[in-house]
Amino acid sequence: MHTVAAVQMISSPDVAHNIATARRLIAQAADTGAELVLLPEYWAIMGLSDSDKVDHAERPGSGPIQQFMAAMARQYGVWLIGGTLPLVSDQAGKVINTTLIYNPDGEHVGRYDKIHLFGFSKGTESYDEAQTIVPGRTVGTVDGPFGKVGLSVCYDLRFPELYRAMGPVAMIVVPAAFTYTTGRAHWEVLLRARAIENQCYVLAAAQGGLHVNGRRTWGHSMLVDPWGEIKAVLPEGEGVIHGEVDPGFMASVRESLPALKHRTM
Repeated sequence: MHTVAAVQMISSPDVAHNIATARRLIAQAADTGAELVLLPEYWAIMGLSDSDKVDHAERPGSGPIQQFMAAMARQYGVWLIGGTLPLVSDQAGKVINTTLIYNPDGEHVGRYDKIHLFGFSKGTESYDEAQTIVPGRTVGTVDGPFGKVGLSVCYDLRFPELYRAMGPVAMIVVPAAFTYTTGRAHWEVLLRARAIENQCYVLAAAQGGLHVNGRRTWGHSMLVDPWGEIKAVLPEGEGVIHGEVDPGFMASVRESLPALKHRTM
């Protein structure tokens, strides 16, 4: 059995404030005995405008956000999957929305650049990540403490072919900032579907509340098991959820219902 935890935040435009909040919540997650801790998408900055994150973009391997994540992984001896942070891109005015992974020694051991960029327009509510983000191109996995972990971010959740391309994984992570509108309609059902069809655990860390910029995010960070059962959930507000990953249970699900072996395409 392995304990994992997800951090839920209501991030602000103030990077220093967000780092202080993350420090407190990572400590809380470590206190649960978690071996692996997941931060939400945009944990380090949720700007007043989408372009604010460009000013805080870091180059790989340097910068206060990356230094903080490495230090937290090392201090608490955990695998830290760092939600997302903005990295410098080769396009002016745009960043790469990137997940970085650190091992318990604080070493950077993996990276995933968000592939699918969110776009939504209904009434007065409108989002277009492609205006400020360069999409990733490569499917991401990392070898974690209990097997292979599939890496995805927020809007990726709607694209099941991404997860199939990962191959068999023990757990999928989904750092996210789902809007209240789309989250209320689709968040839970999509997380449970990804767990059921891939017969693995799904750990999702969300933004969850009303932000300074007026945006409201859905929250509901959760852990889902390979049978599609929700093992832990936090509806709204800052906090931590945690639960157990049981490789034996995952194996029993795959043995009794060998859907992954029954695939024909």
